Amino acid sequence: MKHVKKECVAMILAGGQGSRLYALTQDMAKPAVPYGGKYRLIDFPLSNCVNSGFDTVGILTQYQPLVLNEYIGNGHPWGLDRVHGGVHVLAPYESSGGKSWYSGTANAIYQNMDFIDRYNPEYVAVLAGDHIYKMDYSKMLDCHIKQKADTTIAVIEVPWEEASRFGVMSVDENGIITEFAEKPPEPKSNLISMGVYIYSWQNLKTYLIANENDKEAKKDFGGNIIPDMLKNGCKMVAYHFDSYWKDVGTIDSLWEANMDLLNPNVPLDLYDHNWRIYSRNLIMPPHYSGEHCAIENSMIAEGCNIDGQVDFSILFAGVTIEEGAVVRDSIIMPNTHIKKGAVIEYAIIGEDCVIGENVRVGDRPEAIEDKGDWGVAVIGHRVSVNPDTVIKPKAMVSESAR
Repeated sequence: MKHVKKECVAMILAGGQGSRLYALTQDMAKPAVPYGGKYRLIDFPLSNCVNSGFDTVGILTQYQPLVLNEYIGNGHPWGLDRVHGGVHVLAPYESSGGKSWYSGTANAIYQNMDFIDRYNPEYVAVLAGDHIYKMDYSKMLDCHIKQKADTTIAVIEVPWEEASRFGVMSVDENGIITEFAEKPPEPKSNLISMGVYIYSWQNLKTYLIANENDKEAKKDFGGNIIPDMLKNGCKMVAYHFDSYWKDVGTIDSLWEANMDLLNPNVPLDLYDHNWRIYSRNLIMPPHYSGEHCAIENSMIAEGCNIDGQVDFSILFAGVTIEEGAVVRDSIIMPNTHIKKGAVIEYAIIGEDCVIGENVRVGDRPEAIEDKGDWGVAVIGHRVSVNPDTVIKPKAMVSESAR
C-alpha cells in the first residue's frame, strides 16, 4: 500500500516499566498511569502531537501493554483515527531477521524503521510517553529546519540536585550543543534533556544502523546515538523550553504533579481551549455531592458520589466517599470506594480499590517525629483494605491488606 508522504513522523516511546512507581505499574506500563482526574500520562505527548499538526504517530509499547493498548484503541479521542497516518501501536515482534524484544530506546526506533519509511518523512520526532507538559512541536520543527540541524533536543533547566537523573548538556552562545553526558554523577550543567528530540531522518537512520551493528554499543539514544553524533560533528541544537514540565519517575513526583493542578501559581492550564489535552473518557453521570459532604480546593471527575470530606485532593471518575470518611492531600484513582470513617492523608490510592471502614492510610508530615519515616503512602490497583487497618506513611501496598 502506498502511503502519503509526511514531513514529520512522531514516535512515542511508551514501553517503560516505571519500576519506581512500584504498585502503580505492576500491571500497566508507566505511560498508562492515571493522572489529573481524567487523564493518563500518554495523553500529553499524544495531545501535543495533534495540537502541533503531527498526524502520524507510532506508539512503541512493550512492558504490560494491555491497559495502554485498550486505552489508545483506534486513536479516535485524539483525532488520530485516519486513513493516511493516524496512530499505530508498535509492539516488538520476531521477524526473519531475528528482531524481538526492544533492548533500548535506539533499538526500539531501529526495529520500526520500516514503519517510518512507509511515510518517507524528512524528519522524525522521538518523544517520551510519560512526561507532563504542553509543547508546540511544530515550533521546534521550524527551529530544526531553520538551523539546518541534524538533531534538535528540547532542554529545560532543573535544580542542580536533580540534574544527575537526566541527560545533561552544555551549549554555546548560539544554542549549539557542545557537550552531552547521560546521567552524570557530577553534572557540569543543570540544562537537561526533556526526552523530546527531532532528527533529520536519513541522518538518524545511518546512526541507528551503525549502532545496531556495534555489538558493544548501548542500544540507547543517551548512551550512544547522541554522544556519537556529537563526536562526529553533527549539528546539534538545543531548543529551550520555559514552561511546566514534569518527569513523573517517582511516587513523590507523581503526587506532586497531581497536586500542582490545585496550585494557581503552577503554569499548567488544563482549561485552555486553544490547547486541549484529549483523553478517552467513560460515559458517566455528573458527580454527586451529598448533604453531609464538604469539598475544598479539589478536582472531582464525573461519576463520583461524595458524602464525606475532601480537601486538596484529586478524585478520578467513579469514586465513592462515604459519610464520615476524610480524604486530604491525596489522589484517588478511578472506581475506588472509601467507606465510612476512613481517613486518607498524603496518599495515592489505585484503581478499583475498596478501603474499609475506619481504615487509616498515610499521615500528615507534621505528625511524624522522624521525618525520614514520612512519605506518600501508596495502595496499588484492585486492592481491598479490611476495616480498622492502619497503613503507615511511605508504605507500598500491592495486595489486599487485612
